[in-house]
Amino acid sequence: MPSLIDVFRAGRQIRPKSPGQARYVESIRENDIVMCSGPAGTGKTYLAVAMAVAALKQESIRKIVLVRPAVEAGESLGFLPGDLQAKINPYLRPLLDALHEMMDHDLISRYTEEDLIEVIPLAYMRGRTLNEAFIILDEAQNTTVAQMKMFLTRMGMGSKIVVSGDVTQIDLPPKSRSGLIDALSRLRGIDGIAAVKLSASDIVRHPLVQKIVKAYEEHPGKRR
Repeated sequence: MPSLIDVFRAGRQIRPKSPGQARYVESIRENDIVMCSGPAGTGKTYLAVAMAVAALKQESIRKIVLVRPAVEAGESLGFLPGDLQAKINPYLRPLLDALHEMMDHDLISRYTEEDLIEVIPLAYMRGRTLNEAFIILDEAQNTTVAQMKMFLTRMGMGSKIVVSGDVTQIDLPPKSRSGLIDALSRLRGIDGIAAVKLSASDIVRHPLVQKIVKAYEEHPGKRR
């Protein structure tokens, strides 16, 4: 039976739902850096956030840092209204959605005010060193090689990093190499760094999502 992930929300039980997800969770427990690639709906972000929330509850870390590159998915959003937080919020929404599944709104607000939870765009990581933190980089396929190096080297003592992304959904400019693809190749074999690849069989969304992903894998169309 896959082990339960202990989160804050009463009555909420989170556990891996496939062998691939179970490998992912165990890799996070056993390694300081985990890179996970796989299609949409495989729980890459959700399980990473759950493990971060559990680590915060158990006080094995001091803060959670959720990070995402601000790259538009094939459409221009133009000049968004509002202050800086309002402008970056659409990019960070998936991370916040996962967090709200595991913690009450008031607790998230309090922890955010106390700097126990930080949700930021990737550019804000430059120059920092994060000790005793659980750091998650979501949508990592949309980082450049330089950005990925910058992100990974923010890791301080007692910290854990999870990098997740779908290498079939890259929104970088043409001829830009994905930092996730590069890291999966470059960092292979380093002790303490694990790579997990999830597949369509690990998808836990609506049953049609698994069929959609399979259809695109079998008939990928013209590649860039």
